[in-house]
Amino acid sequence: MSSSSFPTEPERKAEQESLGSLMSQVSDDLSTLIRQETALAKAELSETAKKSGKGAGMFGGAGIAGHFVLLFLSIALWAGIGATDLGHAWSAVIVAVVWAIVAAVLAVLGKKTLDEVQGAPQTAETLKEVPDALTPTKETR
Repeated sequence: MSSSSFPTEPERKAEQESLGSLMSQVSDDLSTLIRQETALAKAELSETAKKSGKGAGMFGGAGIAGHFVLLFLSIALWAGIGATDLGHAWSAVIVAVVWAIVAAVLAVLGKKTLDEVQGAPQTAETLKEVPDALTPTKETR
């Protein structure tokens, strides 16, 4: 005997139920699948957001710690230069000028980097085309 003589479960179901009933079941199954996938995506995004927030907090803490390192190194430099014949006032000016130069260089580099950013060029181009796509052409009137 061949296995084709016995109908499979889906074949029996197709013979016994109406097309509308089968389509309703497919629609229900699809709705359930979409709800489950949405719930999974929410859970994954929630977990990712928690980990990202924790990492960002750690970077913030590292930035504060780095700031204190620079502060105390600057104080040490000021004290070291101040121990010479220049005195503490001039050594403070020297340290301030060094930091002003660092700030100016970082500002110029930051501005240059921001000027190079184009945003989302493909999205902007697509948005420019949308009004043309919605406007009927002379041939379609």
